[in-house]
Amino acid sequence: MSNALSPLDTLGIDDDTLVAELVTLRDCLRWATSVFLAHRLYYGHGTDSAWDEAVSLVLGALHLPHDVDPGVLDARLLNVERHRIVALARARVETRKPLPYLLGEAFFAGYPFNVDERVLIPRSPIAELIEHGFAAWFPEREPRRILDLCSGSGCIGIAAALMLPTSEVILSDVSPEALEVARINITRHDVGTRVKAVVSDLFEGLEGQRFELIVSNPPYVDARDLAAMPAEFRHEPAIALGSGDDGLDLVRRMLRQAREYLSDDGVLIVEVGNSERHLIESFPEVPFLWLEFERGGHGVFALTASELETYAPAFA
Repeated sequence: MSNALSPLDTLGIDDDTLVAELVTLRDCLRWATSVFLAHRLYYGHGTDSAWDEAVSLVLGALHLPHDVDPGVLDARLLNVERHRIVALARARVETRKPLPYLLGEAFFAGYPFNVDERVLIPRSPIAELIEHGFAAWFPEREPRRILDLCSGSGCIGIAAALMLPTSEVILSDVSPEALEVARINITRHDVGTRVKAVVSDLFEGLEGQRFELIVSNPPYVDARDLAAMPAEFRHEPAIALGSGDDGLDLVRRMLRQAREYLSDDGVLIVEVGNSERHLIESFPEVPFLWLEFERGGHGVFALTASELETYAPAFA
């Protein structure tokens, strides 16, 4: 009979023993993948498999880029590096905390952002729209003013500012704590001359302002989905996830009020995820434009200022 430890057992031995066995980067990747599979973690905060999670953890722990030369796989790691990898893997399994929180960083639209438990972890398919410069609506020029509504970490608005260097961006969120993180990211990306953070309950702190583009990834998870979410999501701020029984309490307010803050040729882009079906059922007469994404994702709609005006009675 074999005396080999199973992946479920390996976290039960002390870190020094583990570190002595895990010599190379390849060793760490293999071990972490086995442990994550054995413990049935949930992946959905930037990765979608145990292998991808292990790669993100190990490379993140070593401050290596994801496109690192594969030749480093057999590099021997320092003792302190192996200890850090084991400690991160242990924390990931034992706390079910999402990896970006453990690393303090997430990538969005190709850019790194500081994240912690004051903000939602960036994962919106809106990143693809940013990478294309919102060209479907602004084919010849950049939008002059952009509002990132319910901005959290500021990833959408800051990435848009980096992609569109002549645009002015306002980050708006009801949470002062979230905007503390957003301001860290403004400084990190050196966009403070064009990006400002404003505490606001939807549009209440933005009176008199107009934007050519309002883009939002608001709380939209319905009560049923919220109750069934894996443990990893319990670490994210509840205020950034749920919004009423059907997930649309905030979105309904947004639809009623957005026209007043859009320029006449402006557009509203909003992510509602799985609550797409609730929105269609609530407003069957409204011609929401549901966007498609090359890398996957769903539940993002666009409405022009004129459409918001036309269907204002339905939203009221």
